[in-house]
Amino acid sequence: MELRQLQYFVTVAQHGSFTRAAELLHLSQPGVSAQIRQLERELGHPLLDRSSRTVRLTRVGEAVLPHAQAALAAAAAARQTAQEFGGLRRGHVRLGMVAGAALTPPPALGTFPGLATTLASFRQEHPGIDFSLAEDTTARMLAALREGRLDLAVIGLPTAEGGREGDDGWTALAGLALHTVLEVPLVAVCPEDHPLTAAPDGPLPVAALAGHALVGTPRGTGLRTALERALAEAGVSATVAVEAAAPPQLAELAVHGLGVAVLPDPGPAPGLRIRRLTDPVPRVRITLAWPTGRRPAPPTAALLDHLRATYPGP
Repeated sequence: MELRQLQYFVTVAQHGSFTRAAELLHLSQPGVSAQIRQLERELGHPLLDRSSRTVRLTRVGEAVLPHAQAALAAAAAARQTAQEFGGLRRGHVRLGMVAGAALTPPPALGTFPGLATTLASFRQEHPGIDFSLAEDTTARMLAALREGRLDLAVIGLPTAEGGREGDDGWTALAGLALHTVLEVPLVAVCPEDHPLTAAPDGPLPVAALAGHALVGTPRGTGLRTALERALAEAGVSATVAVEAAAPPQLAELAVHGLGVAVLPDPGPAPGLRIRRLTDPVPRVRITLAWPTGRRPAPPTAALLDHLRATYPGP
């Protein structure tokens, strides 16, 4: 049994005519008829009733037709899949990144390569795949993923049910798949002469931030939402007096006395004091996000597999 025989049989069955089927298949009518008779001999039953001007299916033909159609569909899907993998020779991926995301964890959480290193290694494997990289807030990137303007995004989310409807600055996460890369606590970073440095050693209660000017990321980012949630849970409010897009900028603003920065631990730096926060401990997670409502193109799927293998998560 050959696929071409099944194709001839299905075409004749659909159009009720050997002549019309031969025209559509760009073959001679005797050639189509001969191949179908060979299929019938192999199956041991006639599939078509040729006794009238219109060709009709026999009872066996009616039973066999769905299986023939399924076999042809499976063969077409196999060809499509092979062609898509051939497409990995070239392509383009639109990748969004929350500002300052390097995917490099604090020393206490271990080490793995930064995002630029990871993209470079992927490019070595797939030199024909290009990237466009865009920095934005998490909220806007979530919308861009749903609307098809981004293929993948590296976003920041607060750890507790991040992105629920009604969260300040968020849209819901429905329709998106997530893969957590790392999860880190936030700390308070302030100049060495700041009043908070006089507090007793040990973790600093989030409530102690009340009344102090803060330096934070804009609304619509994971860091800002995690900070505001922690303040609300502690029953206090504080003013974010200065906003900056990336954690290194927050620390630099803090060292110049513009406020207390709340960010992942930046490590020791001249002129800065770092205080762990508690009651509650604000946390943020860096996450890969992609839409679930459509099948990713082969270049996007290949990059996603590479990123998930490189960053297996906490």
